[in-house]
Amino acid sequence: MITTIITAIITAGMIDLHCHILAAVDDGPAAMEQSIAMARIAAADGITRIAATPHIKNTLHSPDIIRKGVARLNSALAELRIPVEIVPGGEVYAVLDPLLLDGYRLNNSRYILIEFPHTHLPRTAVSLLFQLAVRGFKPIIGHPERNPSIIRNPDLLLKLLSSNVLAQITAGSLTGDFGPQVMECACGLLEQGAVSFIATDAHSVQHRPPILSRGVNVAAEIIGREKALALVASNPEAVLAGKPVSA
Repeated sequence: MITTIITAIITAGMIDLHCHILAAVDDGPAAMEQSIAMARIAAADGITRIAATPHIKNTLHSPDIIRKGVARLNSALAELRIPVEIVPGGEVYAVLDPLLLDGYRLNNSRYILIEFPHTHLPRTAVSLLFQLAVRGFKPIIGHPERNPSIIRNPDLLLKLLSSNVLAQITAGSLTGDFGPQVMECACGLLEQGAVSFIATDAHSVQHRPPILSRGVNVAAEIIGREKALALVASNPEAVLAGKPVSA
């Protein structure tokens, strides 16, 4: 259990791979002004790039809508001189047909952010991930530390991971924002080397804002500064460039 937070480490140039920053698309910000406010918070925290990952679940938002939203937001940020770049992506529900998902890859790479049901890990999880791999995707499992099945048995996640299937935990999970059980699971997954990325899963200025540094500070106490920074810098950089992620 983490009892103290180490002195803040240098975290400029961080990349947030999971953020609901596009306005009026899902349950993120309702208006462009709120998206801009989120970007200001991210920039102040040292985040320089953000993957816009609206929920692709009950509504299959058109990839073109996402691309246009990203372009509009980047234009606004450039005009206001806010030093954050937005790239396209999506948070895709795991049970969707892989044939529908090409337009939701992170920055048009092979990587795709996958969300399992919030209530449990399906028995078909291995098959679902395999079908994605067959289609050429490299799945990133979003916030597994918040899944009740994995909280009870973290080994369920470990059995899913490989060089082609990676995991992303939420910064707020490490700082206790989701409660002690989620925090314990997140810290345990870090200790076991099961985590490749830390992201914000931000939705607004008030609700889960786009702040990575606090989670990175906790991670650094568990796995060391260099490894913690890799989870928000070199690893997500590899994803956006479509390159292999280092172990």
